[in-house]
Amino acid sequence: MKLFLLPIVFCFLFWSCDQKSKVEKAIEETPINIKVERFDKLFFETPPKDLAKLKKQFPYFFSPKVNDTVWLNKMREPIWREVYTEVQKKYSNIDSVQNGVETLFKHIKFYFPETKNPKIITLISDMDYTNKAIYADSLVIISLELYLGKEHKFYQFPKYIKQNFEEKQIMPDIVTSFSTRKIAIPVDNNLLSQMIYFGKQLYLKDVLLPDYDDADKMGYTPEQNVWCQENESYIWRYFIERQMLFSDEQKLKSRFIDPAPFSKFYLEIDNDSPGQVGSWIGWQIVRSYMANNDVTVAQLMKTDAKEIFEKSKYKPKK
Repeated sequence: MKLFLLPIVFCFLFWSCDQKSKVEKAIEETPINIKVERFDKLFFETPPKDLAKLKKQFPYFFSPKVNDTVWLNKMREPIWREVYTEVQKKYSNIDSVQNGVETLFKHIKFYFPETKNPKIITLISDMDYTNKAIYADSLVIISLELYLGKEHKFYQFPKYIKQNFEEKQIMPDIVTSFSTRKIAIPVDNNLLSQMIYFGKQLYLKDVLLPDYDDADKMGYTPEQNVWCQENESYIWRYFIERQMLFSDEQKLKSRFIDPAPFSKFYLEIDNDSPGQVGSWIGWQIVRSYMANNDVTVAQLMKTDAKEIFEKSKYKPKK
């Protein structure tokens, strides 16, 4: 019987690979023309006397409420000149970012055909790590000073934050920002709704960034992702036994969803756990839902958490 089944298994594998290759081939053939504009270079290399020309070219970066003196001081300020120098060392050639953005938006156009080709602009902002890459419909803004490498001397941030200050996190960060325009904020405040919301966000990375590994999609180290895999059934049992899934207790979000150095089970395992394990479990639920239901990615974005959970047939791996 086992020998008889082998050909069927191989046929199924070849069929799955063939189906995947058809999708990826269609995505590769999606026409797209995107250019990366280096506002960071223009800003720091523009003579002060030509500031007005730069403001006219990029009006959305210059608030009329801010006096020109502020911009002129930033152009000359030694610390910002040093930041610019470090960005130039890392990104003197922007081809890898350009290629990554083009590949990403080919995937986005395939799954969301109505999406416009945005203008990609790099800049040097104010080290705001909550807005490293912003998708704003017609614009994608990338703050390059926050992708210099986690060990860079500029970064005086906790380890769990700066571990994602790597170039490889640019595309996942763009998808995170893009997802906020595709996924409705949950009406319910319970833990399950939050888990599914971020699970959808991570599933978008599955389809839009198929060459990225799970750790990079999640913003984890490989070891942190392995910890979740090895403890998946324990985390799930913990949530179920304490009846947390449908609880509106506000602290649950900060304990298991929000970025943090570790999750808060209030047990000895806290020291080994990564933050956001609730989002990671939500991701597995969404993956199970998509595997067990004939639903498009666009439809998934609109489906409520309760329906996803009930139809997911989710069972944690042991």
